[in-house]
Amino acid sequence: MNKPVAVSEEALAEPVLVSDVTPRMAARATAVGPAYVVLAGISFSHFLNDTMQSLIASVYPILKDAYALDYTQIGMITLAFQFTASLLQPLVGHFTDKKAQPFSLAIGMGFTFFGLLLLAGAHHYGIILIAASLVGLGSAVFHPESARIARLASGGRYGFAQSVFQLGGSFGTSMGPVLAALIVVPFGQSSIAWFSSIAGLAILILWRIGAWYKPQIVTRKAAVIERHPDAPAGRRVTIALAVLVALLFSKQLYIASLSSYYIFYLIERFDVSTQAAQLYLFMFLAANAVGAFLGGPLGDRFGRKYVIWFSILGALPFTLALPYAGLFTSAVLSVFIGLIISSATASIIVFAQELMPHRFGMISGLFFGFAFGIGGLGAAVLGKLADHTDIAFVYQLCSFLPAIGLLAVFLPKMPNHAH
Repeated sequence: MNKPVAVSEEALAEPVLVSDVTPRMAARATAVGPAYVVLAGISFSHFLNDTMQSLIASVYPILKDAYALDYTQIGMITLAFQFTASLLQPLVGHFTDKKAQPFSLAIGMGFTFFGLLLLAGAHHYGIILIAASLVGLGSAVFHPESARIARLASGGRYGFAQSVFQLGGSFGTSMGPVLAALIVVPFGQSSIAWFSSIAGLAILILWRIGAWYKPQIVTRKAAVIERHPDAPAGRRVTIALAVLVALLFSKQLYIASLSSYYIFYLIERFDVSTQAAQLYLFMFLAANAVGAFLGGPLGDRFGRKYVIWFSILGALPFTLALPYAGLFTSAVLSVFIGLIISSATASIIVFAQELMPHRFGMISGLFFGFAFGIGGLGAAVLGKLADHTDIAFVYQLCSFLPAIGLLAVFLPKMPNHAH
């Protein structure tokens, strides 16, 4: 029989989602099944959010030519965007753990709306950095609470719900280069303003989701928090979280290297056009979207630890081969890399959430924020390295990053219900 763990009066006063209160209520949610309309809405909103985010990296060639930027300055734009999101996401998650904000998603999307308008009209490098920071701020508000809504609507299928949520974001990220090739390249920087209409649509959808979310929040007046007797605790949880952070580091830094500089790599090495290079980037990012979707259900079925092992280490042979491949083979390898390496996303995040289930918002914000921060910091460092060496050397160096996946051996065994 599980032994209840006492909680403080302060914790008892915190707002909590109905599905997080007791095992009985969680079982009831599992019996009802996922709320597919809500999952579809939050995933589509993630698609819109990340489509707008990915526009920033996709227009780098235009900004580079228009303002005579070097790779270090390009990396700093990514850092400005990602660092804002990274810094604020854990804080937003910690705040919403204590006081849920059902309409914060719609309000946060307003920052993205104004960031895109500012980027479209920017004529100075400093304004571009501010615009990128505003889009990052919108992401900081969006991700922690939207991940909570996805779990609430999961019906107990947490990996599946996280994958559906991640699918929207990954597919949105893949659409940025296509939209840039079709719209921004022919019509110029000012055409970015057209995409603010996407932010407007996202605001409307998120406001409706907020209206659904609000009644799901109750005040915990009298409850005990039960902890599974087989769940790891204390030092093992700390070690496991550190390992998951390291795994996310290897995964996101490699993805950042392709997302930020793959276009330049293809242009410089194979002399392809900017539009053609953006389509090759789309292939990699679309493969990321498919892999992110498949990884969650596989984690539910076979265990998250096995999916993490396969995802990080499984990509290693392909990343090692990429710097030495021709154009066609590079495209094929990038698709395999995207499929495999992104399949760990849902499992890493759900694994971390299950290690600290009563700090759900903070953990979600920390891991989403860390992913953004590593991407931004990594892009800046890799850009500096590319300026002093060349893009080909950067990809040779990054090809070894998935080897960090060996650290998965230190992940603990989770209870059967959590894998």
